[in-house]
Amino acid sequence: MKIQGKMFLWLSAFLLLVAVVYGLWSREPVGTTALFLAFGLSVMVGFYLAFTARRVDAMAQDDKEGEVADEAGEVGFFSPHSWQPLSLGIGGSLMFLGVVFDWWLMFFAFPMLLIGLWGWIYEYYRGENQNQ
Repeated sequence: MKIQGKMFLWLSAFLLLVAVVYGLWSREPVGTTALFLAFGLSVMVGFYLAFTARRVDAMAQDDKEGEVADEAGEVGFFSPHSWQPLSLGIGGSLMFLGVVFDWWLMFFAFPMLLIGLWGWIYEYYRGENQNQ
């Protein structure tokens, strides 16, 4: 995590330099503001990663002679089959289409989003996957 923190802090220094040069050269407020906001976001992420790196053990990417296989192992649990993202995708699509075309599509979007979200949260609390 030390490497990622340093990368983001170097990126923030670069973005600050680009924002100042762009602001003075173009005198365009929207792009300058966007670059300064990107600088702020990069500083926040870099500071968080650098701060967190002091509290956790050294990881494989912190070892200069580390191998890719050093990080091998279980990453986490990922559901092998779930229909809930399909419902969330349909509901999200309908919601954005409602913003584009007309707000009455929200009446179809919200139930689809709620069904998908409810099903995804409680997917492993019922049926054959229920904890005993």
